[in-house]
Amino acid sequence: MTRNVLSGRRNVALVGAYSSGKTTLLESILSVTGSITRKGSVDEGNTLGDSSPEARARHMTVELNAASTEYGGICFTFVDCPGSVELQQEANHALMGVDAAIVVCEADPNKVLTLSPLLQFLDTWEIPHLIWINKLDRANGTFAEVLAALRQVSSRPVIPQQYPIRQNHDLVGFIDLVSEQAFHYHPGAPADPVPLPPSLQVEEQIARTEMLETLADYDDHLLEELLEDIAPPEDEIVRDLKMELGADLIVPVFIGVALADYGVRPLLDALVKEAPAPEITCDRRGIACNDATLAQVLKTYYTPQGGKLSLVRVWCGELKDGDSLNGDRMGGLYDLMGTQQTSLSRAEAGRIVAVARLEGAQTGDTLTTDGSLDTLLPKAPAIDPVYALAITPAKRSDEVKLSAALTKLLEEDPSLFWEQHGDTHEVILWGQGDVHLNLAIDRLSRKYNLPMATHLPQVPYKETIRQAKDSVHGRYKHQSGGHGQFGDVYLSIQPLPRGNGFAFSDTIVGGVVPKQYIPSVETGVREYLDHGPLGFPVVDVAVTLTNGSYHNVDSSDNAFKQAARIAMQEGLAACTPTLLEPIDRVDISVPSVYTSNVLKLVSGRRGQILGYEGKTDWPGWDVVSGYLPQAEMQTMILELRSLTMGVGFFKWVYDHLDPVPEKLTERILASTGGDR
Repeated sequence: MTRNVLSGRRNVALVGAYSSGKTTLLESILSVTGSITRKGSVDEGNTLGDSSPEARARHMTVELNAASTEYGGICFTFVDCPGSVELQQEANHALMGVDAAIVVCEADPNKVLTLSPLLQFLDTWEIPHLIWINKLDRANGTFAEVLAALRQVSSRPVIPQQYPIRQNHDLVGFIDLVSEQAFHYHPGAPADPVPLPPSLQVEEQIARTEMLETLADYDDHLLEELLEDIAPPEDEIVRDLKMELGADLIVPVFIGVALADYGVRPLLDALVKEAPAPEITCDRRGIACNDATLAQVLKTYYTPQGGKLSLVRVWCGELKDGDSLNGDRMGGLYDLMGTQQTSLSRAEAGRIVAVARLEGAQTGDTLTTDGSLDTLLPKAPAIDPVYALAITPAKRSDEVKLSAALTKLLEEDPSLFWEQHGDTHEVILWGQGDVHLNLAIDRLSRKYNLPMATHLPQVPYKETIRQAKDSVHGRYKHQSGGHGQFGDVYLSIQPLPRGNGFAFSDTIVGGVVPKQYIPSVETGVREYLDHGPLGFPVVDVAVTLTNGSYHNVDSSDNAFKQAARIAMQEGLAACTPTLLEPIDRVDISVPSVYTSNVLKLVSGRRGQILGYEGKTDWPGWDVVSGYLPQAEMQTMILELRSLTMGVGFFKWVYDHLDPVPEKLTERILASTGGDR
């Protein structure tokens, strides 16, 4: 197979669904290019990447791994991205800084749907990508079936550049549809050219014609050649492939078996000839490069020895060790090979490197050496959190360290979010699912020596009243020698329409309660409403101070505050208190084949369905809209993913409060003791 030798640099992301074989492919690439002498195994936990205890324990990629190698005159930096849908934010940040992506796909048409959100992201941002169908030695469907499934989930034309050769159902080689040359695989060695099998000549011609006709949609000269039955030269086909791939107009498809190194060299050959160069990527991104240095943070790490490390794409200019970026002097410049760091004196445009101790830099930030931020590079949009755990340090003395540790944890993983809830006072960690949050909990324990106890967050229930009560009396009288304490009030308590909160007023005449004490009455009322008769904050209540009395010597602010609390305690319990639960508005996005299942899911979780419609710019997807009690939302993402092969997702926002059904109220009050 004749290939042109080029020079330069390419940055390529390896992306795909969990267990598709991305990390194995990276090991194979590094092995066939001579960057490592022995391939590692995901099962054995000895790959170049995935070196953290969290990755080894789960046999999966949990954060970006970068490694560089040379092939065909090109220096490649490959970024292996997590495949779990719960870690997609990590991959999205990396994809914003590469020239192209390899989407690794299992040879199973039933699993292709799991690539849908990833392909949507790539096409939304016009990131050139090709597909590498892995594990063809144990395919669960035909090559044609996998291609058909891919075409269902890609908004760009999917065109094979290779066609598999099988003998007795075993994968033995492939046909290069560009050169029409057949090759025979050899484990761990380059494939040999062999004659084109006569039995595949018809299939090969159909596939090649399909590829050429798709390319002709973007090249009038090629279209004329096809119409005149002129065989286009190989270099013209490759030129078209390079141009259309670089513009994200087509999605070429390659095949292989990463474990046996099948198809890895042809894949690298295609990257050498067809993947866009860094300057093409700059043009596509609209980055006008001049002499100024422009870079972007793709990932933030905190290492046990070196502290903060930022994975950075240099877009324009060059970085030199000792430069300052956005006012922070870098503590070192490194090339990464997994966890191995090699010191660099400089890094030119188009390179992905690690920069030490950029304390002010966050993932996604634009960096310059002159401090000018006239050009801000786009960041990957934040993915909304959908799952939460309440966390508590196993040792009470560690509470003071938690905030600082969480700050660093969120720098490494911006898709996490934490808050201290105003009603429940719990520290709540938000993320994308149980795998995601358990990873975060493990990191808190390992990196910051903060083992955590976790549970689902308390639902922030509220309570209100159904009936009014007039002339509720509260008197506080206390005598203990010297000045005593005396406060006496009459309150009127009324329910307000939902969403009106709290209102306080007074109708005092004749100074029966001096004006200076009226604010203390309101304070006492408000304090009691923080913890009503059912044990929850009270909302939608109006309280009016109607009467009272005072003592010239013994009355005080505290006495009237206590009198108001006594009146509220007696009066609110007589106003038929009722429990309210927060209701969220939710928009659930799923492939249309799962819409009916999702409608059942919403109804089964006490939800109210508002309707569903096709999802804009997502062919074959629907959005189901509805209201769901927040109590039912806590684990919904887990069931939704189970129903939709992991691809379903939702956006939510708090909407209103609704009364809790009576039977459920009894259960909630029994679990909380009726008084928190």
